[in-house]
Amino acid sequence: MQRAIAAALGVAPEEAETAVPIVIITTTGDRVQDRRLLEIGGKALFTKEIEEALIDGRVDCAVHSMKDVPAERQPGLVIAAVPEREDVRDAFISLNHEDIASLPQGARLGTASLRRQAQCLYLRPDLEPVLLRGNVDTRLAKLADGAADAMLLALSGLKRMGLQDHARSLIDPIDAPPAPGQGALAVETRAADAEAVWAKALNHAPSALTVTAERGALEALEGSCRTAMGAYARIDGHRLTLVVEALTPDGAERFRRHGECPAKPEDARRLGRELGEAVKVDGGDRLVL
Repeated sequence: MQRAIAAALGVAPEEAETAVPIVIITTTGDRVQDRRLLEIGGKALFTKEIEEALIDGRVDCAVHSMKDVPAERQPGLVIAAVPEREDVRDAFISLNHEDIASLPQGARLGTASLRRQAQCLYLRPDLEPVLLRGNVDTRLAKLADGAADAMLLALSGLKRMGLQDHARSLIDPIDAPPAPGQGALAVETRAADAEAVWAKALNHAPSALTVTAERGALEALEGSCRTAMGAYARIDGHRLTLVVEALTPDGAERFRRHGECPAKPEDARRLGRELGEAVKVDGGDRLVL
């Protein structure tokens, strides 16, 4: 992303580090590894400290994993660009098994995601969820040490680190929709910089459009770490199709809605909100942990 921003500014690749210095900010979400996010404040713990630096002027833009960006925005900040999206799918990882169906009775499934946990329990209520948090390397090491029999990770994260060969199989995004925005990055800026030439150059319109639809559902469902919900949008010509689902935390019940609309931002967000609201009505309070 550093080189992409430098290129958008007209800076030569060899001067990127000087022209666009990286400021590393470790968030509370990164530091606390022994509890679920819902116990310590939710997804905002991955963005709060970074957004404070943006508001204070210590940084000029922030790059987040879109699936970690809360639905509610900080006043004065905007998502200025969505670069081209990576693969949206979840990857099944195990030392000895090929997929969820092949896991033995009562196998331990490692995940920190309520959505992934509920989706797996919907298919296999016998599985035993095990909390696994940390970066990709940490989770892979825990799996190798026997902390779980299998786990699910975003394929995009594995690919960005060159670790995609660890995936034994991939989860169909229609059968089990990923987190809204999974596989996409969010370039966040102060509102005054939203129309900057460099920001516009980073935006990939089709990716931004699918993310808009999925996050519309996120807004409607008040998606947080307390709601096991997923959404998957794709574009076919001039039409956008979207599937939204939410499950009870124990995976016992699943509520799904499908729809399509013109491939335009205003229509995509409206469709996301409509489907999300319909799922919310269907599931009610049973959807919230």
